[in-house]
Amino acid sequence: MNVLIVIDMQNDFIDGALGTKEAEAIVPRVVEKIRNFDGMVLATRDTHEADYLQTQEGKNLPVEHCIRGTNGWELRPEIQELISAEVMDKPTFGSRKLAEFLKKQETEIDSITLAGLCTDICVISNAMVLKAFMPEIPITVDASCCAGVTPESHERALEAMKVCQIQIEE
Repeated sequence: MNVLIVIDMQNDFIDGALGTKEAEAIVPRVVEKIRNFDGMVLATRDTHEADYLQTQEGKNLPVEHCIRGTNGWELRPEIQELISAEVMDKPTFGSRKLAEFLKKQETEIDSITLAGLCTDICVISNAMVLKAFMPEIPITVDASCCAGVTPESHERALEAMKVCQIQIEE
C-alpha cells in the first residue's frame, strides 16, 4: 500500500495569518496529487488552543494561527473534500500519533509520500519522525507540492531531508 500524507494545508498557512504566495501556488498541485494518488490519503492539521501565545511555540512565533475551531484552522475546502480518512490534529510540528497510526496498519506499507506546508517546519519534522519510526519504508517528499516559510528555507529543508535518505521528487 502507498500512503500520501497531506501536511497542514490549512487556511492560515495558505492565505491567512502565515500565508505566502508560494503556499497559494501549490494548492492546485496538491489537489491534483490527491486526485491522482493510488493508495491511502491522510491529512494532518496544525492545532493550537486559545492559549497559543503562552506556549513555547507561541513565544517563539508570536502570530496566532490554526486556533482550533477557527476558519484559519480548517483545511482548504478543495483539499478537505478529497480527504476521506480522519484528519489528524497535531499540537506541534511532527506527529507521533501519525507515525504510530501508520505502524499499526495491517496492510504492509510500500511507500510514504508527503506534500504540504511548511517544508521547513512541519513537512521536514514529519518526514524525520516517520523515517525514525519506519526506517525501511521509502519516504518521498514532493517538492512541487510543498512550500516553505521562504523559498530559501524550503530549499534548505529539501537538502536536509536528502541527507537523511528521504527522496525528493521535483
